[in-house]
Amino acid sequence: MKLAYWMYAGPAHLGTLRVASSFKNVHAIMHAPLGDDYFNVMRSMLERERDFTPVTASIVDRHVLARGSQEKVVENITRKDKEEQPDLIVLTPTCTSSILQEDLQNFVNRALTLKDSHADVLLADVNHYRVNEFQAADRTLEQIVRFYIEKAKKENFSFSKTEKISANILGIFTLGFHNLHDCRELKRLLMDLGIEINEIIPEGGNVTNLKNLPKAHFNIVPYREVGLMTAMYLKNEFQMPYISTTPMGILNTAQFIHEIENLLKSEILNSCVSNTLGNQFSAQPANAYSKNQTSHTSFIDSQQQQAGTTQNNITKSTVSESKTHKSTTEIFSSENQNFVEKNFQKYIEEQTQFVSQAAWFSRSIDCQNLTGKRAVVFGDATHAACMTKILACEMGIQVLCAGTYCKHDADWFREQVTGFCNEILVTEDHTQVGDMIARLEPAAIFGTQMERHVGKRLDIPCGVISAPVHIQNFPLGYRPFLGYEGTNQIADLVYNSFTLGMEDHLLEIFNGHDTKSNIIQNLENDHSLEWSKDALQELSRIPGFVRGKVKRNVEKFASQNNKKFITLEIMFAAKEAVNA
Repeated sequence: MKLAYWMYAGPAHLGTLRVASSFKNVHAIMHAPLGDDYFNVMRSMLERERDFTPVTASIVDRHVLARGSQEKVVENITRKDKEEQPDLIVLTPTCTSSILQEDLQNFVNRALTLKDSHADVLLADVNHYRVNEFQAADRTLEQIVRFYIEKAKKENFSFSKTEKISANILGIFTLGFHNLHDCRELKRLLMDLGIEINEIIPEGGNVTNLKNLPKAHFNIVPYREVGLMTAMYLKNEFQMPYISTTPMGILNTAQFIHEIENLLKSEILNSCVSNTLGNQFSAQPANAYSKNQTSHTSFIDSQQQQAGTTQNNITKSTVSESKTHKSTTEIFSSENQNFVEKNFQKYIEEQTQFVSQAAWFSRSIDCQNLTGKRAVVFGDATHAACMTKILACEMGIQVLCAGTYCKHDADWFREQVTGFCNEILVTEDHTQVGDMIARLEPAAIFGTQMERHVGKRLDIPCGVISAPVHIQNFPLGYRPFLGYEGTNQIADLVYNSFTLGMEDHLLEIFNGHDTKSNIIQNLENDHSLEWSKDALQELSRIPGFVRGKVKRNVEKFASQNNKKFITLEIMFAAKEAVNA
C-alpha cells in the first residue's frame, strides 16, 4: 500500500464493487471509513446510467471503533436485505477492515443466522494488500460463480448442454474500457457464425442464472484482466474449453474465428453426440484436461489429434444404439449440419473486404504516410499487447516501447510483444512511463489518460486505448474496439493521432500556428539567462516529463521581471505566480 496521486489500477475493493454492481439485483456493502464510498458517484457519472444497484457503505468511525463493528455490519446486512430484497449481498472488506483485523466472515455467519429471507450473503475473499483492482475483480467473479455452481450441485441441477451451439462471454463489467460496445460487437460476430449467447457475466447478468453457465459449449474471455479465473474453474469442473484470444485488429479477429472453428468442429460436436448416446461417452478421463494447462492453443492441438479416433468410436457406437438414441442423433445432425459445413474462411474474407475498412486503408496512400512513424504503447496487458501487434503488423508503424501496468501478467505480456517492439516496460509508476516517453520522443503515444496528459506536456499526440477510464471513454455513439467494426475505430484513432506530412509542412512554412508556442520557443533560445547552482539542483528534482515545462515557465517569469540570473527565490516566485 502506498500514497499516490495517480494509480493505473485502483484498490482491491473497487474491483469487487464493480463486479457486484454489474450483476442485477446484487447489493454490495463496503466496510470502510467515510471517503471510500465514491463508487456510486463514479459509476453514475461515467456510465450515465440511472438504473443500477448502489453500494452501501458501512462507515467505520470513532463510535464503531469504540464498541466494535459487528453490530453495525450485521444491522446493515439485515436492513438492506429487507429494503432491497436482493438475490445476493456481497460484503466487501477494505484495507481499513484488514488493519482493524476484523473477522468479517463471522459477521456474515451471524447475519445468516438472524435474517429470515432467501438472499445469500457472501464475503469477498480477496487480499486487499496484495492484489489490485483487476485481480480482485477476477477473483470475486470466480468466487460468485463457484458459490452458485456448488449450490446447484447440491440441488442436483442438470448441467446438460444446450441443443444449439452456444457460448458464454465472461468479463464484461461496469466501468470497463468500451466494454458494452465490445460486447455488442461480439454478439453480432457470434450471431453471424450461428452461435447463440448462453450467458454474459457479470454485466446485466443474474446470479440465479449462473448455474446455467456449464450448459454452454465453450467460454469466451475477451479481456485477460477479468474472467480468466472463472473460465479456468469451469474448464476444470466441467471440461469446458475457453478462448482467450482477444479479437482486436484484423489478424487477431481472424485468429479468434479460426479458434472457434477448430474448437467446435473437433470437440464440441463430438461432445454433444456423446451426451445423446449416454454416460459411456459423457465421462471424460481425468487427465484429458490438465489443471495447469492455461494455453488454449495447446488444448486445440491435443483435441484435433484425438478428433479422428473419437469420431470413429462415436460412429460405431451410433450404429449399435437403440432407435431412441438414433433419432436423437438424427435431430442433432439436422440442427448442426449447416454449422459443420460453414465456411469460416469465407466469412473472414467477406468481413475483411466489406465490413472492415482497415485492410483497405492500410494499403492506401494515406496510411503509407504512417510507415516508419514511431510510437509508444502503454496500458493494460490485453489492449497494450493487441495495439502493439496492430501498429507493427497491420500499419507498418515502429513501436519503440510497449508497456503495461499489469505486473501480475508481465510474463504473458512479454511473450506477446517480444519481436514487435524495441523495448518492453512493466511498471505501475507513471513517472517511469513519462521519463521513457520523454527519452524516446515518439511521434505518437497510445496509452491511458495519464499518457494523454504526458503527451500534452511534451506536445506529443496521444490516442487513449486502455483503462483507467475517463468520461471521454464512454461515448454516446457506437465505438467498439473488438471485432471488425472495432478495426475501423482503431484505424481512425491511429490515423488521427499522428501529425501528418502536410500538416508538418504547413507548420514549418508558417512557423507554427500557436502564438504561445512561439513565445516558449523564443524563451528557450534566450541564452542570456543564467541559473544558480541551487536553482539547477532544485530543477533536477522535478520529474523529467514536466521538467522542460517548469524550466520554460521560470524563464518566462524571469524575463517578464527583467531578471537575468535565476535563483531559488525566483523559482518559488514563479511557482506562486503560476498557481495564482
